[in-house]
Amino acid sequence: GWLDDATSLEDAHITGMHLSLPGYVDGPTLELFQYDEETEAKTPYPNSPGYGHLAFSVPAVEETAEKILEMDGSWVGELTRVEIKGVGVLVFAYMRDPEGNIIEIQSHEA
Repeated sequence: GWLDDATSLEDAHITGMHLSLPGYVDGPTLELFQYDEETEAKTPYPNSPGYGHLAFSVPAVEETAEKILEMDGSWVGELTRVEIKGVGVLVFAYMRDPEGNIIEIQSHEA
């Protein structure tokens, strides 16, 4: 089928969705897909070539980190607070989601 042709996989099947990005009606989307059959990959690191990480602005980094851990995610580094002149305090953490992908969660304090 078309997905097999595009990916060079045999009998590929995906489940997923497109999420509209904030501020856009008919603009860009974020595709989130999962293949029914997966292969194991090397563990990525923040400085690995290719896809590095996705960053998400969240209301409370600590609470979000706990939820990620409850869903079998893990820490990459430590929860960090740094004051950035003219911006305020940036609170952020690099974590792995349950599939091992690196995500950054962040918020700004006044």
